[in-house]
Amino acid sequence: MLDLSAYQAIVFDMDGTLIDSMGSHGIAWRQTCERYGYPFDPAYMHSLGGVPTDQTVVLLNEKYGLSHDVETVARLKRELWEQLDEVPTLIPATVEVLQYYRGRLKIGIGTGADRAHALKMLAQTGLLTQVDTVVTATDVTFGKPHPETFLTVAAQLGVAPEHCVVFEDTAIGQQAAAAAGMDCILVQNGMLLR
Repeated sequence: MLDLSAYQAIVFDMDGTLIDSMGSHGIAWRQTCERYGYPFDPAYMHSLGGVPTDQTVVLLNEKYGLSHDVETVARLKRELWEQLDEVPTLIPATVEVLQYYRGRLKIGIGTGADRAHALKMLAQTGLLTQVDTVVTATDVTFGKPHPETFLTVAAQLGVAPEHCVVFEDTAIGQQAAAAAGMDCILVQNGMLLR
């Protein structure tokens, strides 16, 4: 088990870090991109993991010189994702860390998902009752890579940012953790990297 005794709190990203849902999000984004004429680049889309859906549409518009209505495109992506109705699966390595430190350290989730989606996923996987707080894209003004999500988790946990460690699966999430003054452990393909 990782030695996290130097910290007072753990902040987990959700999609791709605790819950293996990136594949279904990728399918929904591919369908959305095809519908709106965005070239679909799987590596680029994965790199945006943790960015709220609305902001992802803004980035796509900017990258490809398009001007689609952000709310309309984001709504379609959410609808397509929900239609997939996949049962979320847990990522064992990070869930093991969460369960080992539950009751020893404060535990929060900071996700780029909207609140309804996050709570549904966390309830379906049984994780909702195992964390002390959940901060979603709905709860903040600025999504990742801005540090607001992680700083809000720390504030709700009552722990100074420098005493928190973040688990993330994307470079954007790592940037948000660094900007928040938090150490970060990367999760890639279900494995913990230090």
